[in-house]
Amino acid sequence: MVSRSEQRFIRINLITIIVTLLVILAGGIVRSTGSGMGCPDWPKCFDRYIPPTDVSQLPANYKEKYVAGRLKKNEKFAKYLESMGKVALADSIRHDKSITIPEEFNPTKTWTEYLNRLAGVAAGIFLLLTAIYSFTYRKTAKRIIVLSILNIFVVGYQAWLGSIVVSTNLAQWVVTVHMLLALVILVISIYTYNYAKQLNKAPSVIMYKILWLKGFLFFTLIVSIAQIILGTEVREAIDIIAKSLAYSGKATWISKVGSIFSYHRDLAILVIITNGIVYKMVIDRFSGKAAPLLTAKFILVTLFIQLLSGLALAYIAFPPAAQALHILFSTLLFSLQFYLYLLVYRTSTYKQ
Repeated sequence: MVSRSEQRFIRINLITIIVTLLVILAGGIVRSTGSGMGCPDWPKCFDRYIPPTDVSQLPANYKEKYVAGRLKKNEKFAKYLESMGKVALADSIRHDKSITIPEEFNPTKTWTEYLNRLAGVAAGIFLLLTAIYSFTYRKTAKRIIVLSILNIFVVGYQAWLGSIVVSTNLAQWVVTVHMLLALVILVISIYTYNYAKQLNKAPSVIMYKILWLKGFLFFTLIVSIAQIILGTEVREAIDIIAKSLAYSGKATWISKVGSIFSYHRDLAILVIITNGIVYKMVIDRFSGKAAPLLTAKFILVTLFIQLLSGLALAYIAFPPAAQALHILFSTLLFSLQFYLYLLVYRTSTYKQ
């Protein structure tokens, strides 16, 4: 029997996962609309909790002010990197001329970025609630408490890294790390959600070996992570090309990306094949309304939408909606794969 306090934790944890995915969608919208520097400072936006709507609300020297602020923060970040032995990387940040280029005020981009930050605040609140409510398991499952608290520290580091994304004027590698940390937050949340749900249940029993399924699911997770990293690098290359062309000639951007796009496209084929194999392996071992089978079906639907958004990006000159959906559904695909792995990992195996 699941107590009311445990039900509350499971519900809040699920909401946290959904809100985190919405934050990733908001980040995709920011990226696709070029609004990443809509707020040139952090955590406030133009030194305000509610950003301006017109340039007349800003001081005449606002450009120089925020460039100087970014340079000061970047110097601290460079020293931090040097303390870790990353001298070359620290040097590249100090000498990155793009950081000294001021951003023109654009109210649409400012409010797009501001709403993205509000979504991030909402996710932080739900992660905090998840950690608080996790103490209902202090006598039965302390790992839920430990992981929920750990997620607070991860999201805190993620927030700090968000400030570095702004101060470095969207430095490409920082954006990639920012995305990977979002996956870490999701992994922890999904794990605690599944562990809490399964805590009082006996493992499912099937009559077929599932060791191969467990191993193959782990392989698909590795492939998906590699694909997300490659996709982020493609996006970074596109950003550089778009800036160099003053955001004109969208139809030519893909052709200028180079081999990284070919790797991303080819790996997408492997993602489709591996997930197809997973689905076949799942339906051979589960039936009816079994959670692994339902999850596998959701994976196929997500993969289909992800494929359509990828085709739109490649052949319809990067429509913003497709960019945001592509980021969201790549993350959702990974999340469902990880959840399926947890479900299958718990399943008991009987040898024939």
